[in-house]
Amino acid sequence: MAIRNRPAYMAIKTHSPEKPVLIFVSSRRQTRLTAQDLVNFLGMEENPKRFLHIDEELLEEKLESVRDPSLRQALSFGIGLHHAGLTETDRKLVEELFVTNQIQVLVATSTLAWGVNFPAHLVIVKATEYFDAKINGYKDMDLTDVLQMMGSSIGGSLLMIGRAGRPGFDTSGVARIFTSDAKKSFYKHFLHTGMPVESALHKVLDDHICAEISAETIKTKQQVMDYLAWTFLYRRLHRNPSYYGLEDGEQSTIDTYLSALVSKSLDDLQLSQCIEVAKNKLHPTNLGKISSYYYLSHKTVRNFCTKIKPSSDIQQILRLLAEATEYDELPVRHNEDKINYELSTSTRYKVDDWHLHLGDAHVKAFLLLQGHLSHLKMPITDYVNDTITVLDSSIRIIQVRIPLYQYL
Repeated sequence: MAIRNRPAYMAIKTHSPEKPVLIFVSSRRQTRLTAQDLVNFLGMEENPKRFLHIDEELLEEKLESVRDPSLRQALSFGIGLHHAGLTETDRKLVEELFVTNQIQVLVATSTLAWGVNFPAHLVIVKATEYFDAKINGYKDMDLTDVLQMMGSSIGGSLLMIGRAGRPGFDTSGVARIFTSDAKKSFYKHFLHTGMPVESALHKVLDDHICAEISAETIKTKQQVMDYLAWTFLYRRLHRNPSYYGLEDGEQSTIDTYLSALVSKSLDDLQLSQCIEVAKNKLHPTNLGKISSYYYLSHKTVRNFCTKIKPSSDIQQILRLLAEATEYDELPVRHNEDKINYELSTSTRYKVDDWHLHLGDAHVKAFLLLQGHLSHLKMPITDYVNDTITVLDSSIRIIQVRIPLYQYL
């Protein structure tokens, strides 16, 4: 990542010396490191403030309200940072300065590509992979994320589907992707021909079925099969069966696959006591209705049923809360296992006997919950925002405890 900063800086000088530039990186930490290197490169220029298009005295007034020190330093050179770890006031200031072209360069995480209208003449995707704690290594970004970040040149004309050269803002745009040599041909093929969108319904079908049974819109297994016939998954099974592990797209093969998928989902829901099957009829239980009402995974409800007791103490309750399936996707970034270890030395309840890796998302949730309750100072700013994420999900998870306890 570090050696890509100079090529990124040279790309700015070549393709967009005066127009807005967006640089996408894989993590919040990389926004700070990338901005620091760009500032260092500027320091060797005759005009180190070339990215700054605002009166410096006016900028100084705006910088007084900036809380993040790295952001304050970068803004003084016309470079902004944008990630979820910033305070709302800092983010709004950065957005205002960039949209009005008072700063020329914005270094951001990939989440900026979705939902915020920040057109730029040059878009640099500095990495096509991110650290995934589940595999303890780097994983390729979703192609839809890469596509959303940029615009693609097809047949000599610019396809305005990303951030580069958007209509109404610019007549042209440039996008640069930094990736390994092994993936170079893949991204060229992808950007010029596109890739099909596939369904993920088969991975979470059990919770969808539970919600439909609880709403009593589905009452038999055959109705589940009929329900699936109207889904995007059903269409993709016919068009791309190999993606879902099927040998061919014949109707009999698909019917067998879907029947096995539905049977497994129903068995899992029965194991979680969320449904009952009687005389080929599917009936919701109180636990199933609780799961559907609070939009929780049936696995979370099953875990509660198995482990919660009237005598459970605060430590057991916190661990049970942290084990919720809803925290599976809590981000654990590179080297955060070391930060989790440092944080664990200050928490009341230790994780030594949990037999989980300190890079596990549920361990991190357990530590952040304790940190919030004990008013501990978070080791890095990213953990402040992660705590908010954990607390937001904890509200609906905790709400399930009262009706669940009454049921038990």
